Amino acid sequence: MIIDLHMHSKTCSDGNLTVEELVKEAKIRNIGLMSLTDHDSIGCQERAMVLARKNGIHYVSGVELNVTFSHPRYHEGKSVSLDFLGYQFDIENKKLKNKLQQIGKYREERAAKILDKLNAEFEKEGIEKLTQNDLKAIRDSVDGVFGRPHIANYLVRRGIVRSKQKAFDKYLVKCDVPKYPLYVEEASRLVRNAGGILVLAHPNDPYGTSLVKLTKSLHEQTEIIEESILRYIGGVECWHSRNDTLTTNHYIKFAKKHKLIMTGGSDCHQKPILMGTVKIPEYVAKQFNFE
Repeated sequence: MIIDLHMHSKTCSDGNLTVEELVKEAKIRNIGLMSLTDHDSIGCQERAMVLARKNGIHYVSGVELNVTFSHPRYHEGKSVSLDFLGYQFDIENKKLKNKLQQIGKYREERAAKILDKLNAEFEKEGIEKLTQNDLKAIRDSVDGVFGRPHIANYLVRRGIVRSKQKAFDKYLVKCDVPKYPLYVEEASRLVRNAGGILVLAHPNDPYGTSLVKLTKSLHEQTEIIEESILRYIGGVECWHSRNDTLTTNHYIKFAKKHKLIMTGGSDCHQKPILMGTVKIPEYVAKQFNFE
């Protein structure tokens, strides 16, 4: 069985395919078990479940939550972002739905504050300020979850910068506003109270929101998990498209030691399409009671 428990849609997140297109592609690629794990959103879960079932694909409900985390021994005690995956929760759970709606509302407010900071920079440089019409144009370009990448794309379209990376390097890092402060304790409580399992996502991802921001040492990473995270999670993502063999083996051993479930996925945003390309052993499917 081909398994992919980590992917994102255009409809409710920052992927490049709609839910319909994503499930169709999963069928073409003979994926037998999947989960759509959109960022801080479960708005597409019901649709994904129905479509997966129609296409003969087993499905596990999913979400990816961005969490604010700090450890006194690393990064001068300053906060970093980590990602956690929630699985097999009740998609109708009111507390989970309400919290994610609250986070979505905060994203909109955060975007407006980022634009205010950008305008302060543009004023210094003699660049025409962004208006409410610009903010509306950015919102209209968003299919899923509103974030800084959409602002970066708009700055490229307006000719203010030449590339998305330049937008971040020159403006968006400097003009950032903190994300919604969701902590691991609350993330765990929300998912567990909805009947689900919280899983630490891509803990050693060199390019993503991971423990690498605190330390590149796999041994130190698992020490941090044992000290500050372990009691809040039920699993760890052992297979990922940016994992090397050493990372995967290290986290399989760690998961077995602590009797955690092991998950894996491509983290596919369809840029390019990676779904189903990470080799995940079939025993991973046996850990779930799936649709």
